[in-house]
Amino acid sequence: MEEKQVVLVSGMSGAGKSTVMRVLEDMGYYCIDNFPVQLLSLFADMLEGSNDVRYSYVAVATSAQDFPEFLHSLKGEGIQVRVLFLEANDKTLLTRYKSTRRAHPLLLSNTVNTLEEAISVERGMFQRYIQDSFITIDTSYINEKELKEKLGNYFGKRSVPAFSISFLSFGYKYGVPMDADLMIDVRFLPNPYWDLSLRPYTGNDEAVYNYVMEKEETKTFIKHLLSFTDYMFNEYAKEGKNHFTIAIGCTGGQHRSVTIANFLYDHYKDTYRSYIDHRDVKEVEHED
Repeated sequence: MEEKQVVLVSGMSGAGKSTVMRVLEDMGYYCIDNFPVQLLSLFADMLEGSNDVRYSYVAVATSAQDFPEFLHSLKGEGIQVRVLFLEANDKTLLTRYKSTRRAHPLLLSNTVNTLEEAISVERGMFQRYIQDSFITIDTSYINEKELKEKLGNYFGKRSVPAFSISFLSFGYKYGVPMDADLMIDVRFLPNPYWDLSLRPYTGNDEAVYNYVMEKEETKTFIKHLLSFTDYMFNEYAKEGKNHFTIAIGCTGGQHRSVTIANFLYDHYKDTYRSYIDHRDVKEVEHED
């Protein structure tokens, strides 16, 4: 059985645990926050015995109070635990809490009386457990992009690209998709709709796909489109963007847009984590 990879995320409250967990989730980790410490033994047993691929890479975030027990309980046979400790200086932590107007966990539990005292007590709670083997990131002076880069270097999964793309076909007559990062209008391409033998079919059918892709207009368009998307996707991935949705539209969302979306999906699926969706394609039964 393949060894489970567990990242135990902890550190100073306000140092960025929520942001880190969001980034790790985008990287393909199964992320768990605020897991009850009373159920840790069951969780560790589940990790050791599970063959579910979802639990091959797990990130668990915990507070100072529960950190020692998490650190002890998750170190079992077949589980590799790496500890990520998030640090920030007192001034930065004070500024973040005041700007967000959130209450420190130790204040909520009535353990301390002031925010300054909470930061000091929490730092002391961690002090006895800090080890050289921990990966420590000081978030005082780095932005989210730099944090993503650091996490990618430390915890990147080669088998799961951090950048993913959704290819969506749609018909303009039914409205444009609101979640698209980029819309490509292909209504200028030759339309199979006007061929009565192809009208009942969609770009998911070989005859329609070939009709669209074999046209000279389409060949010229694809050449320019790939030059643009190759460069764009590469730059977005370098920038640290997690997901991009490109919507391809034609009049009814049945023929041209479906064909081009399918082509792009097939072209990029081995390079990026890719998804395909045909919003306006209706399931039609065809006569043989």
